[in-house]
Amino acid sequence: MKWPKGTIVNAIAIVVGSLLGFSFQDWFTGDMRVMLFQAIGLGTILIGLKMAWKLPDGYMLIFIFSLILGGIFGELLHLDDFITAVSDALKGAVGSEESTFTEGLITAFLLFCIGSMAIVGALEEGLTGDRELLLVKSMLDGFSSIALAATFGSGVVFSVIPLLLFQGGITLLADKLKPLLSAEVVDTLSAVGGILIIGISINLLKLGDVNLENLLPSLLFAVLMAKGYELFQRRSISTTS
Repeated sequence: MKWPKGTIVNAIAIVVGSLLGFSFQDWFTGDMRVMLFQAIGLGTILIGLKMAWKLPDGYMLIFIFSLILGGIFGELLHLDDFITAVSDALKGAVGSEESTFTEGLITAFLLFCIGSMAIVGALEEGLTGDRELLLVKSMLDGFSSIALAATFGSGVVFSVIPLLLFQGGITLLADKLKPLLSAEVVDTLSAVGGILIIGISINLLKLGDVNLENLLPSLLFAVLMAKGYELFQRRSISTTS
């Protein structure tokens, strides 16, 4: 079995960055902490817009219905309650009492795991052994985790768990996943992830209360529907030709 070394380096960079961020937490109190939340919120708007802009032409309905169906599915499963229970268990295990623990975990997961760099980099490592893209991503995530951990606390470091499962899993299963994860599918997934990241910004800036936990299944629906649409297009072309 090929070890996903690029993802392991990525996880280490996040842990190191998070630990550095923890050490800065005492510096940010009162108005300074409010300003930090606002800065992160404004920054994530740009990240989300750049990701959402990757939506391929003709995939707008898939994008919308992925969010609708994902939200309904998440509500039916009460995914927010499940994530809160898991988060509370992790908080209890590490003795944390941070109110932003779950928010930090979800925010870091979306920023670190959902995007073309994570997916394409993991595929490249699995198919060719090239880890250059993941190493660049590791450096970026390491610096980002400093600011995130200083803002949200210890929840950020636990984002390495879904990172190892998601990104590392893509590397290990690269041969089988390559036909599924076409450029259009990856871009659609990135676009839906970008909108969820904008949802993070809305929450941070206190412009509303977006239930990101129950919207997470939208990412799965984006992949399935984009792939289904891609297969439909191929079949239509083959029948007309």
